[in-house]
Amino acid sequence: MLQFRIIENKLGQKMESRVNQHNIIESFQDEDSKQQIAKSLSEPSLCDLLIRWLERTPGLEQEGFNFPRRYAQAVHAFLADELAEMEDEQDPEKRKGILAEIKKQKDTFESLLNEERHNERMQKNERRLSYGAFMGALMVSCYSETPRFHLPHQLLTILMDIDSLMTKWRYNHVMLAQRMLGSKTGTGGSSGYMYLRSTVSDRYKVFLDIFNTSSFIIPRQYIPPLTSAMRHTLHSVSEDTNGDLLDRRY
Repeated sequence: MLQFRIIENKLGQKMESRVNQHNIIESFQDEDSKQQIAKSLSEPSLCDLLIRWLERTPGLEQEGFNFPRRYAQAVHAFLADELAEMEDEQDPEKRKGILAEIKKQKDTFESLLNEERHNERMQKNERRLSYGAFMGALMVSCYSETPRFHLPHQLLTILMDIDSLMTKWRYNHVMLAQRMLGSKTGTGGSSGYMYLRSTVSDRYKVFLDIFNTSSFIIPRQYIPPLTSAMRHTLHSVSEDTNGDLLDRRY
């Protein structure tokens, strides 16, 4: 269990998201284990480093390509076209359903396009990535076919795989605990099966925001076209002798 807790902490599992957040250190009896847990909590996590990295995504700069601004314009064009198509629908019930779906889509997009609303969701622990990092992840997804973003896109995919495997491990642990202990008290004074079952949820996914970037992907024809300068940037890679294919800034 010590190793698993350290892995969680190094990945970036937030204390606020834990069911037993006040018991994570005290649940261990020996001082060495407590020190290892405390050390893993004090160091920058993989998620922390990911956020810093994504915030440096080429194309986010306001004085440059400014992806957030171009993306917002593309979203508004997409929703306007959806609304225009709805106007052509003659069936009142279908029109009502389409309008409700468009409103739902608009609210979803607004939660990201409005930086203040995004920050509010961060304060409520509904999002983990900063506004810039979320936009960086979204940009990587939108232009994943460009050479510069091949490896970043693969990395984001691998991080989602890690989260998925962690969730599967937790679920298997829940089933094992139920089979072996039933409703008995678990180790460390937890409620056993009921506690473990509560860990198999989105609140324990470190990279949930990366999963959710799919909610903000717009149809290919609306994705902002790259400028010639941005196209050159995303189609060039560094030639460092250490084999790093990414630009030093990214």
